[in-house]
Amino acid sequence: MITLQDFYNVMCAMVPLYFAMFVAYGSVKWWKIFTPEQCSGINRFVAVFAVPVLSFHFISQNDPYQMDSRFILADTVSKVLVLVVLSVWAAAVSSRGGARLDWVITMFSVATLPNTLVMGIPLLKAMYGDFTQSLMVQVVVFQCIIWYTLLLFLFEYRAATQLIRNQFPGPTAASISKFEIDGDVISLDGRDPICTESEVDGSGGIRVRIRRSTSSAPDSALSSTVILTPRASNLSGAEIFSVNTPAHNTALSYCGDHNNGVTFARASPRLSGYGSSDAYSLQPTPPRASNFNEMDDATATMASLNNNGGTPDWIRSPPMANSPIYSGVKMVWESPFMGDDDVARKGINVPGKEISFRENVRMPEQADSREADQQMPGALVMLRLILTVVGRKLSRNPNTYSSILGLLWSLISFKWDVGMPSLLKNSIKIISDAGLGMAMFSLGLFMALQPRIIACGGKMAAISMSIRFFCGPLVVSAASIAVRLKGARLHAAIVQAALPQGIVPFVFAREYGVHPDILSTG
Repeated sequence: MITLQDFYNVMCAMVPLYFAMFVAYGSVKWWKIFTPEQCSGINRFVAVFAVPVLSFHFISQNDPYQMDSRFILADTVSKVLVLVVLSVWAAAVSSRGGARLDWVITMFSVATLPNTLVMGIPLLKAMYGDFTQSLMVQVVVFQCIIWYTLLLFLFEYRAATQLIRNQFPGPTAASISKFEIDGDVISLDGRDPICTESEVDGSGGIRVRIRRSTSSAPDSALSSTVILTPRASNLSGAEIFSVNTPAHNTALSYCGDHNNGVTFARASPRLSGYGSSDAYSLQPTPPRASNFNEMDDATATMASLNNNGGTPDWIRSPPMANSPIYSGVKMVWESPFMGDDDVARKGINVPGKEISFRENVRMPEQADSREADQQMPGALVMLRLILTVVGRKLSRNPNTYSSILGLLWSLISFKWDVGMPSLLKNSIKIISDAGLGMAMFSLGLFMALQPRIIACGGKMAAISMSIRFFCGPLVVSAASIAVRLKGARLHAAIVQAALPQGIVPFVFAREYGVHPDILSTG
């Protein structure tokens, strides 16, 4: 039976966390203390320093030689079971492959990845005692090292398949024998504009080079003769490139955001003030200087004429209403400062579907026959591509280093009874003590910057919350009983599964544009 003292202990653990969140929300929404730029700086501090140091603090203090194998097994079985069920559902449902994978990733995140580090440790410690802190830290270790890595692998696989579908439709992709990725390409998430260049090798296979469109573009008549003149732009959050049509058969390259499905052929790089770091800030992107020059058409055409004896390599054709690429499409620029009901629109008004230059790009549906005929490269080729980008992504994630270093230190410390020097221990502690509060404060800032709290709508919010707070704990209960987990550990496993949505899955969903509105609501 829950006593009044038990309830008070739980409130003592939870109220301070939500107090920090509501103070942050009010400081932006009502009191106007922080600007969006200042909120971005606070969120960056939390992501780079506060949460990684907090993770290192808890993991380094946990004895890895005293792991509760039964508790970890119950958590692992529940996650594997959810992933298997979702995979079977995706294989059985008649839908587009990309859409099925999107929902598999989203539902897996909602059902199995709670906010264990920030909310689970203080809550479970208040409810069941100090021993639960060790259990929660063990779950956090496995989440950071295994499950977040698997989630990132799925996101990158989705991004890679989208890139291949857009650039190598039909059976062409099956001939790809190798992907070469430039060193400055960190991810295929589409945040930084990328280009693909392909050539046929001696054996008939296709070798594809993936590069950033503005950093390592090859020298060409177009890129060497185009004069870039900075000019103020009123477009924010979108990278604009020119669309080129080849006049004769030649090697094609793709530049731009591969999520939008638009193909660009051998376009000269457009240097823009829109930085890649803006993609990770929790604020609307401010207007930046644009290098778009209306004289590029004439300059590029003259260069092509001079280099090819009067025959132009590329003839630029502006998108028109009767264009086969944009037929039945409405191109829209939406202001990131407005909600869905108050969107400022301008552009080409052609009846039909909509391309929206927002973080979640809604593209025209492809024909079912094209989806059915789509083939993919060999399994090893895809595996090498995805492992490369996942490794680069993890190598730039501070949580990766904090989790691994914390685990290594705990292995050394508890094996040979080595204590951390007080100077280093106190330096870490002073940041980790602020980590919990700053993480909740950052969440409140993000909520205040949104046009509405429930971003995905009432119906979808109800579905996601039922999965988060009912289906997830139900699966964990079944898995825990199956592995004979009993007593307070069983209760802790169920309550841990019913915690609110984790922050890291939401960050991934926002970066890759896969239902971030649903993850933010959970």
